[in-house]
Amino acid sequence: MILSRLSIVNFKNIAQADLVFSPGLNCFLGNNGMGKTNLLDALYYLSFCKSSTALPDSQNIRHGEDFFLLQGFYTCGEANEEIYCGMKRRQKKVFKRNKKEYDRLSDHIGLIPLVMISPADAELIQGGSEERRRFLDQVISQFDKAYLDRLIRYNKALLQRNTLLKQEITDPALYEIWEEQMAMAAADIYRARRAFLAEFIPVFQSFYETISGGGETVSLSYVSHIERGDLRNLLAEVRERDLILGYTSRGIHKDELEMLLGEYPMKRIGSQGQNKTFLIALKLAQFDYLKRNGHTTPLLLLDDVFDKLDARRMERIISLVSQERFGQIFVTDTNREYLDAIVRRVGGDYRLFEVENGSFAEIGA
Repeated sequence: MILSRLSIVNFKNIAQADLVFSPGLNCFLGNNGMGKTNLLDALYYLSFCKSSTALPDSQNIRHGEDFFLLQGFYTCGEANEEIYCGMKRRQKKVFKRNKKEYDRLSDHIGLIPLVMISPADAELIQGGSEERRRFLDQVISQFDKAYLDRLIRYNKALLQRNTLLKQEITDPALYEIWEEQMAMAAADIYRARRAFLAEFIPVFQSFYETISGGGETVSLSYVSHIERGDLRNLLAEVRERDLILGYTSRGIHKDELEMLLGEYPMKRIGSQGQNKTFLIALKLAQFDYLKRNGHTTPLLLLDDVFDKLDARRMERIISLVSQERFGQIFVTDTNREYLDAIVRRVGGDYRLFEVENGSFAEIGA
């Protein structure tokens, strides 16, 4: 997948931008707060129908304006794709593929595969289990439409069960309706997550070893209530307790993906460099998985990836992402030295942009 051109109007601090990209490397240089990350977030939005941040859609509209507009022009083999997103304040956003509006936004997920590495990824290690589940779901959903449909069905049924609990309704028959739907979807989701991790973990460990230089052992451990048996029985067991709690305490929405350095949680014993290496290896493994299992090479977005890394780890990352298998890359930094190092390694076609106050100017080598 190649993004050839991007148009932005009133997205975050970017008033207007019309950018033409290299099919290889695209570098964005500028101080913090100038709009580099916002540019990458626009690319993310066109892939996932939402921002990479937790901001509500309306807060992506530039201050003082009434709408934002994103338009990306892609090529995938011989096919051309035009993806449009527009949103006005107090109105629903509109997503179109080749000028035809989607009936469901979920139908768009996976068309433009993308992997983004950013400082915000620290929440995967330091945040709650929902962050790690979101990572699993995002990766699998990009190539498995059935998984995404089951996840949507599960969450709808979970919402209905939680509503019954909050209303303190005790009729078992009402609970059984939604618990049946939850259990059917949960079994498939659990199997898909297990299968994904069996293939994903060895690749992740290989990337970590390459970046770290060896001598450190990392792993991922998946823990789920489904391991104890059928979810119908598990939910029936805790129904009275859930009525007191007011929410559903068992199910795949409580699954955990433990991130380990040796035998201990990375969040407790990992250094800043080890945490950063862990996250970058995780995302590069995600890229590798999507490329092998999807319909095209994903876009790779690298936002300020070299912070908190020693020179040796930086050099190994530069060497990795310079390989041809990574396709089109968008990388941001405040330090031109790192960008120039990538340019030298990649060679061939590239574009370098200077970013200041939401404006982009192409500059030479």
